[in-house]
Amino acid sequence: MRTSPEAFLARLARHAEERPAGIALEDVHRRVTFAELPGEIEARRRRLHDCGARRVALALDNGVDWALWDLSLLQDQRVAVPVPAFFSDAQRRHLVDAAGLDAWIGPGGEALGFAATRDPAIATRRVASPPALHPGTTRITFTSGTSGSPRGVCLDAAAPLAVATSIAEAVAGLGIERHLAMLPLATLLENIGGLYVPLWLGATACLPGVAELGWQGASGFDPNRALATLDACRPHSLILVPQLLQALVAARPRAPECLRFVAVGGARVADTLLARARRGGWPVFEGYGLSECASVVCLNRPGEPTRGVGRPLPHAEVRLADDGEVQVRGASMLGYLGEPTPASAWHATGDLGRWDGDALVLEGRRREVFITAYGRNVDPQWVEGELCARPAIAQALVHGEALPANRALLVPASPEVDDAALAAAVAEANAGLPDYARVHEWRRCAPFTPDNHQLTANGRLRRDAIHAAHGDWLCAAPSCHLLDTHEGVTP
Repeated sequence: MRTSPEAFLARLARHAEERPAGIALEDVHRRVTFAELPGEIEARRRRLHDCGARRVALALDNGVDWALWDLSLLQDQRVAVPVPAFFSDAQRRHLVDAAGLDAWIGPGGEALGFAATRDPAIATRRVASPPALHPGTTRITFTSGTSGSPRGVCLDAAAPLAVATSIAEAVAGLGIERHLAMLPLATLLENIGGLYVPLWLGATACLPGVAELGWQGASGFDPNRALATLDACRPHSLILVPQLLQALVAARPRAPECLRFVAVGGARVADTLLARARRGGWPVFEGYGLSECASVVCLNRPGEPTRGVGRPLPHAEVRLADDGEVQVRGASMLGYLGEPTPASAWHATGDLGRWDGDALVLEGRRREVFITAYGRNVDPQWVEGELCARPAIAQALVHGEALPANRALLVPASPEVDDAALAAAVAEANAGLPDYARVHEWRRCAPFTPDNHQLTANGRLRRDAIHAAHGDWLCAAPSCHLLDTHEGVTP
C-alpha cells in the first residue's frame, strides 16, 4: 500500500474544489483554507527553488508556517530534516554535517554556518561534497537513540503518506473535522498523524505553538494550559504520549465532550492509566510504531475490542521471530544515514510480542527485559507504567538485573510531592503487581528530559544515559534492611 506525493496533493486539490472555504491549517495567528492551500504551497516551493535549497532543515515552532514549508518540501520531494527544539548545539551540528544540509528555515542557522539570503525565511550554506543518501530519501528523521549523537532514519516520500492513509482509514467513521497537534511537529508521529491525516480527511489541523500547548521548555508541561487550548480549539482528535495522558487525566478526569479519538503511543501505556482514562470518557486507543517504520504500525480501532496495541494497519505486515521479536515490513526506512542499506525488507524492532488473535501484544524490549536474582523476567516498562499511573509520580525507571529486589528512580509530579506521598504511590502500584515485579527500593531524582539526554522526543526513557548517571545506586549491593530504610527507600 503506497501513497505518492502526487496522489496526496491531488487529494488536497480535490478538497479545494469541494470545500474551498474549509479551514485546512490554523494557529493562533492565521488560517489557511483548502482553496488557498495549493497556492501557499506553490509559493514556498518557488522560494526553495530560487534559493537552490536541496537538503533543508525545518527548525520552526509548531504553526501554519511549519506545515506550509513541510508540504512544499513534499511537493518537490526535496530532503526535509525536521529539527527537534530540544537538540543541543552539538546535536544540531551533528545533524547538519551528517545530512549535508544546505538550507535552514527557522532561528539558529547563523550559528551553524548558514548565511542569510534575499529570502528572509531561508538561510543557506555551500556544501561542496554532500554525504551520500540512500536513493529516494526525501525525509530524514533524527532519533535520540541511546547516545549523544542522534541517528538519522532515511525515508522516501511514500512511506509517511502510506501510514497517513492507513490511519485515516482506521478513523474514517468518526467524522473527525478538527485535530489538535499536542506534540511538536518535528516528531514524526505528529507530523504524520497531526498534519497529513487531517489534510487527507479534509479536516482542520490546529497547530498552536508548543507554549500554547503547555510545554515549558523540554522538561515541563502545564496540563491546565493545555486543557485551556483544547477547550478553545475543540478538536475531535489528539495524539498523546503516556506522560501527557497521565497529566491531562489527572487535571481533568472527565474528558472534554468534543473528543472522539485519542491515540496514545510512543512508550508503553499502563493498563490502569488506560482504564482510568476510559472511565472518565477519554476515547483512548493505544498504538505502536517506530521511526524506522515511518511511525505507526499497529493501532486499536474504534468499535473493536481493545487488545494489546491493536491490529497492524493496512500498509504494514507484522511477524514474530522464533524468540518473539517483532518484525515489520511495509513503509520501512531506506536505511540509517551513513550506514549500509538493510539486507532485508523486514525490520527487526527489538521489541518482544505475542499475538492475541490478530492483535499484537507487546512484552517489552529484548534489550530492556531484566532477569532478577531469582530468575524471573521483568519488563521494566510494565512496572514503570503502573508507577506513573499514580498522580504523585511523573516518571519512573525500574531496574532489577541480578538483584533480589527491584529498584526505581522516581520523578515526583511536582516539588510539593513528599516522600510519604511517593511511598504511598509505590505501595499502591505494588499492590497490583506480582511479587517478583514489585519495587522494594526507590530514590527520587530530577526529571528525565531531552535536555539531559535521558528522554526521547516521543517520551521513551534513554536507559543507557540514565544508568550512566545513576548506576552507582541502581547497581549497588542490596541494602540489608530493605523494608525499614529511609531517604527515598520504601518503608
